[in-house]
Amino acid sequence: MKKLVIALLFISGAAFAQDMEVVKGDFAFLKDQKEINVVFDYSNFTMMKEKKSEAQYVEERTADLNTKIKGNGDAWKKRWKSSPELIWSPKFLELANVVMTKEKKDVNFQENLTSARYNLIVQTVWIYPGWDAGIMKQPAKVSTNLKFVETANKSNVLLEITSEEAPGDQWGNNYSNESRIGEGYAKTAKSLSKMILKKAYK
Repeated sequence: MKKLVIALLFISGAAFAQDMEVVKGDFAFLKDQKEINVVFDYSNFTMMKEKKSEAQYVEERTADLNTKIKGNGDAWKKRWKSSPELIWSPKFLELANVVMTKEKKDVNFQENLTSARYNLIVQTVWIYPGWDAGIMKQPAKVSTNLKFVETANKSNVLLEITSEEAPGDQWGNNYSNESRIGEGYAKTAKSLSKMILKKAYK
């Protein structure tokens, strides 16, 4: 029992290991903005501790699940492919706006805001899906590069932030890899919004 408690404490502590660092720029331009257009880039990220390509991860997991129960891998593959649009991006946008709204800041993060002066490019760099075995679990982890650019001149980067290993988990049990990863995007957005509140509205 003592070993189990220690293991659980270790896993719980690991959930708070997110590291956000400003690479370049400052937050001043965000203070008076009412809307930020968000662009999600899932085109080139790696997965797992081995830094597998997404294609390799999907191929291997699909085959593994199909071996255990015929057809399950193919069903999972469809869920995986739809997750960025249906879970990950919405989670990010929801939490970014929740934090701002609670602090009564009139700025909105959404996709397809053609009138927005600035874009936030959320580039996924690395994903670890975590696992849940009931009594013990490991949170998902999501690493991203967050880049604010001018809409009219996207080569002009006003602010760039790296977010390393944002933890994704929920209270209770969560057996869905895709959902846990979504919580990692939510954590990323929450941390980003809090950083903006601290730096842009000081």
